[in-house]
Amino acid sequence: MQSLLEMLGQSGIANITLGNWVMFAIGGILIFLAIRKGYEPLLLIPIGFGAILANLPLADMGSYGHGIIALMYEKGIKTELLPPIIFLGVGALIDFRPLLGRPITFLLGAAAQLGIFVAAVGAAYLLGFTFKEAACIGIIGGADGPTSIFLTIQLAPHLLGPVAVAAYSYMALVPIIQPPIMRLLTTTKERAIDMPQARPVSRTAAILFPIVTGTVASLAIPTCAPLIGMLMFGNLLRESGVTERLYKTAGGSLIDIVTMFLGLVVGATMGAENFLKFGTIKVLILGAVAFSFSTAGGLLFAKLLNLFLPAGKKINPCIGAAGVSAVPMAARVVQNFVSSQTNGKVNPLMPAMGPNVAGVIGSAVAAGVFLLLLG
Repeated sequence: MQSLLEMLGQSGIANITLGNWVMFAIGGILIFLAIRKGYEPLLLIPIGFGAILANLPLADMGSYGHGIIALMYEKGIKTELLPPIIFLGVGALIDFRPLLGRPITFLLGAAAQLGIFVAAVGAAYLLGFTFKEAACIGIIGGADGPTSIFLTIQLAPHLLGPVAVAAYSYMALVPIIQPPIMRLLTTTKERAIDMPQARPVSRTAAILFPIVTGTVASLAIPTCAPLIGMLMFGNLLRESGVTERLYKTAGGSLIDIVTMFLGLVVGATMGAENFLKFGTIKVLILGAVAFSFSTAGGLLFAKLLNLFLPAGKKINPCIGAAGVSAVPMAARVVQNFVSSQTNGKVNPLMPAMGPNVAGVIGSAVAAGVFLLLLG
C-alpha cells in the first residue's frame, strides 16, 4: 500500500493544477473548432494537442523542458529554421499572376498591413509593452503565423505562445471577423463593382517576378531575406516549369510535415505557467485590433484609389480586405461575401487573389523592418 501511495504521489494526477485544467480546456476548444467548425484544422489540431501535452505534469512534453518537443523547439524554432521552410512551401503554392495582371493591387496588400503598426504603437505607448514586444504583437495583424513566429522568436521569445496562438486563431476566424467589417465600410453600390478581366501575364514575367522581387526586397531590407527569399524560391520552382517534382514536394509533403511539427511545438509553449497571465489577454485583444485595422486599411485604401480611377477601372473595395496574408482564405471570404451581397452577379475571387498574395510579401517585409529597427 505504501508503495502504491508513493507511486500515486509521484504521478501526474497528484501534481495537476487548476492552470493545467484550464489549458486542457483551451486545447480542447482549439481541437473542437478545427474538427467541428473546420477552422484551419492543419494548424489548430497540432496547436491544441501541443497545449494539452505541455500541461501534463512531470511528462516533460513542453517546449521549454528537456524532452522531445523541447528538442524540436531548440532545433526548429530557436534556430529560425521552420518558418522559412513554411514560406518555401507557400511560395510553391502561390500563383502571383493575379497580382501581376493587376499591379495596382500590390498597393492594397501594402495598405492592409496598417493594423500591424497601429497595434504595435498602441501596445508600446498605451499598454506598456516594450518596443520589441509591441512589434511582435503588431505582426499578428498580418494574419501570417510563420512570420509571427519568425519575428517573435528573435525579439520576444517569451511571447511566442500567445502571439502564435493569436495569429493562427485569427487566420482561422477570417470568415467571422472580416464580413462585418466589409459590410460596415462599403456601400451596396461599391460591393456591386464588377472588375474587368485582368491583363494576361506572360511566362517570362511570371519567372522574372520571384527573381527580381526576392533580390530587390532582400537588398532593400536584408532582415526579410529568410522569408522573402524562400517564398520566391518556392515560387520560382513552380513557375520554371522544369522542376515539377521539387515544387510538388515543397508545396505538398514538405510543408505538411513542417506545419505539423511547427503547430505541435507552438502549442507546447502554452504551459499554464507561461500562458495564463494577464499579458496574454492583452496580446489576444491587441491581435484582434491589429487584424481588424489591417482589414479596414485595405478596404479604405481601395476606396481612396477609386477617387482617382476612371469609370470602368474602379476597384471593388472589398478586395482590399484580402490584403491580409491568410492565403487563400481571405480571398475566398471576399468572394463569398460579395457574391452573397450581389445575388451571385459579382464574383471577385481572382481580383481578390492579387492583394491576398501581395499581403504575404507585405507581412514578411513588415517583419523585416521591425528586425532592422529593433533586432
